[in-house]
Amino acid sequence: MDSPRTPELLFHSANGLTFAVWHWPGSGPPLVFAHATGYHGRIWDHIVSLLPGRRALAIEARGHGRSDKPAPPYRWPAFGADLAALAAALDLRDAIGIGHSMGGYAVALAASLRPRSFAALLLIDPTVFPPSYYGEAPPDAAFTLRRRDRWQSPAEMFERFHRRPPFANWKPAILRDYCDHALLPRDGALTLACPPAVEASIYEQANAADADIHGPVGSLAQPAVVLRADTPRIPGSLNLGASPTDPQLASRLPHGRDVVLPGSSHYIPMEFPERVAAEIQALGF
Repeated sequence: MDSPRTPELLFHSANGLTFAVWHWPGSGPPLVFAHATGYHGRIWDHIVSLLPGRRALAIEARGHGRSDKPAPPYRWPAFGADLAALAAALDLRDAIGIGHSMGGYAVALAASLRPRSFAALLLIDPTVFPPSYYGEAPPDAAFTLRRRDRWQSPAEMFERFHRRPPFANWKPAILRDYCDHALLPRDGALTLACPPAVEASIYEQANAADADIHGPVGSLAQPAVVLRADTPRIPGSLNLGASPTDPQLASRLPHGRDVVLPGSSHYIPMEFPERVAAEIQALGF
């Protein structure tokens, strides 16, 4: 593995908001990474380091990282529309879209909205529920409002988290990347770059009727790998370690391939980064 590359932080406007985009220069079709709820673009640093020399872009979604944070509610279709608009602003063509959880949802929807920007997709345990889940009562996400929002330093955060689930199963380097970039200065303190109220709203809207994208993604022309955890989610609960992915999703895609990763939780990129890098390479670009 090459020495880690430091990305450039860029800002681009789309859908009336300003988005942070981390850019690693390189060659080949661009790799476009979209993170999960509550995270940020630098969560992909380790995986990018496993793909030396490749051009990569990691998008920070609305409400996250250094991107704009409009007031809740956060409707899920906006994440896909934002990514499609950013792909247009960046003039992306033939990219490989890689998304985890909420990011997988966004990548799939963006590829349906702007197909020429994406040549292939890796959807890592995407939050695309079985159709019957949509329109049901939302899960209780109040626990996110109780998250500790203020920290002394990234080191304090790492020390607090690294022995606790789910973080104890993460690669330590990836947990450090998360902690190093999860905090922003505000009001004389370091606070979470994804505010708890934003995170709670995203969870509360995840199975709203308008979040169902089975229709648009059912016509995707791109090859798409659905890499999912083997721990199923129970309807009405919010077990963040379980898979939120419709087990039939890959079969609903015209060119989908289903891959279940034994022994994994929902946090596949954090636990099995080498496997994620291998799946990207196996797409053949």
